[in-house]
Amino acid sequence: MATSPTHDSMANAIRFLAVDAVEKANSGHPGLPMGAADVATVLFRDVLKFDAADPHWPDRDRFVLSAGHGSMLLYALLYLTGTGGDKGLTIDDLKGFRQVGSKTPGHPEYGHTLGVETTTGPLGQGISTAVGMAMAERMMAAQFPGVIDHHTYVLASDGDLMEGVSQEAIAIAGHYKLKKLIVFYDNNGISIDGKTSLSDSVDQVARFKSAGWNASNIDGHDPAAILAAVRAAQASDKPTMIACKTTIGFGLPTRAGTNKAHGEAPGAAEVAGARKALNWPYEAFVVPDDILAAWRQIGAKGAAARAEWGKALEALEPAKRAEFERRIGGHLPKGFDAVIDGYKRKLAQDAPEIATRKAGEAALNVIAPAVPELVTSSADLTPSNNTKVAATKEITPDDFSGRYIHWGIREHGMAAACNGISVHGGLIPSGASFLAFTDYARPALRIAALAKIRVVHVFTHDSIGLGEDGPTHQPVEHLAALRAMPNMFLWRPADSVETVECWQAALEREHSPSILALTRQNLPALRKSHVAENLCARGAYEIAPAEGEAAVSIFSSGSEVSLAVAAQQILKGKGIAARVVSVPCMDAFFEQPADYRKSVIGSAKVKVAVEAAVRFGWDAIIGDGPFVGMTGYGESGPYKAVYKFFGITPEAVADAAAKALSS
Repeated sequence: MATSPTHDSMANAIRFLAVDAVEKANSGHPGLPMGAADVATVLFRDVLKFDAADPHWPDRDRFVLSAGHGSMLLYALLYLTGTGGDKGLTIDDLKGFRQVGSKTPGHPEYGHTLGVETTTGPLGQGISTAVGMAMAERMMAAQFPGVIDHHTYVLASDGDLMEGVSQEAIAIAGHYKLKKLIVFYDNNGISIDGKTSLSDSVDQVARFKSAGWNASNIDGHDPAAILAAVRAAQASDKPTMIACKTTIGFGLPTRAGTNKAHGEAPGAAEVAGARKALNWPYEAFVVPDDILAAWRQIGAKGAAARAEWGKALEALEPAKRAEFERRIGGHLPKGFDAVIDGYKRKLAQDAPEIATRKAGEAALNVIAPAVPELVTSSADLTPSNNTKVAATKEITPDDFSGRYIHWGIREHGMAAACNGISVHGGLIPSGASFLAFTDYARPALRIAALAKIRVVHVFTHDSIGLGEDGPTHQPVEHLAALRAMPNMFLWRPADSVETVECWQAALEREHSPSILALTRQNLPALRKSHVAENLCARGAYEIAPAEGEAAVSIFSSGSEVSLAVAAQQILKGKGIAARVVSVPCMDAFFEQPADYRKSVIGSAKVKVAVEAAVRFGWDAIIGDGPFVGMTGYGESGPYKAVYKFFGITPEAVADAAAKALSS
């Protein structure tokens, strides 16, 4: 009678696919896959709810490899379980590890490799993103009971827990009692420099317990201990961290347990020694049929659970089922455009003169009821960001039926968790803080852009216009820095109409994150005639045409558009015809057809830009034309005085244009 492969042989399949791929590429991190293979084997074989035939099953358990440098652990598992079938990884894909164009890049990339739940690699991002996934699961379970009910599992490294964002993340998870979040800490005591004791003496179990988690130490090479710890975690009313004591590079004869196992190819002799030590007498990339078959059975074992889930979905009331499928599919409600159009008509008539942060709040009062998947939030600046409205009830540790999240003063954790909410599916997250504090959140913002996911952040107090808080809070380089990030769409509206148009345009971008940069100070209404088209969606458009042929084109964004319109009138008094172009989103403008870009930039002799920020980025529009803006940091004082102090005035714009015209 045939016997089932042993645990050791199942785990060794992971180890040697990983080490063979690293050796072939002569690049990569073999230590973690070899050390954590026992944990991964128990998790996938005995615990994880998934169906390899349908890696997008909405109610699957999520597995996040926060220690993304150990990517071959994940790629080996995806291959062994047959995840994705014909579209999944092949043995040739593993042989192409870290090569240009392969499905197995150095670190896991969401949307690039089937079965990868989120982009990881920058340490701390995975565990923090997983907090958002676990939060999304609780929120979706509250809205669709009986259809969503799953766990989120994380494999994190010493480095993940050293990164500051991890503290923000575990504090959030502990506060909200995210009981379906289970973290395996690969406690191997080694980092690139050597033993972690060189730089770290934190008791991680005590740390997690202090944040409201369960936490315990186990032997990470003991299958029974691993499974027992998971079962206890599943029965808990708190998130759980399981510190698994492992040996990095397990099986390598001279490198196991040292930093030499961490991030370089071991070499032929070391690999041969590992094969002998672990009784793996097979050629590189060869997995015996019986072991591969056992892994494929693991990949198929969730088919029955998925079928039962399908019956539960079918049993939903038809409208509820259609709503679930719409949201999981990432489609906005059919009536959304009509809601926006009706609101724009009202704004054109009312012409409110308010700060765009208040305009954003007013827009959310319209958008949130129309888009029930929109989740708003703030990093402890709710009264300043104006992101909480009547339709977005707060969630609490005991009630996840709401749509508003208080993150505390944790911008980085907020942005990473928002990424997790987005990749989970069914919800559209929106974080909020001050624009200057995007510096705290930037690594997670970059992950969102790289992963091509929809997150719409609101960052207010967007310039020196915030006034008295001074240069520590006045962003001057941030607009340019965020515009420089590929696939990050920064929207800076000039009035209430532009604000709701920017919200609409951001929500419609399913594969790009967006930032709405909004003002503290009041702004005049500029769009007083209704236009059905979303002009902001094009990135730039002529908001105030010239009388006759324009000699000057003035380009601006946000709060300075009204200054540009005022400068236009000053130039008119001097007999100079000028036009004004609002540029709410440079990236959206640059992706427009060439003929449209040419028509908007125009043929005026002088092209001038005004923005209360540094010049960087504007040359693509104005060439070497004059720029009125900032060259250094701001100043504390009433905002009108600060603008005057730095010479960002309609008079200065008109003078710069007239001077350039006469030269």
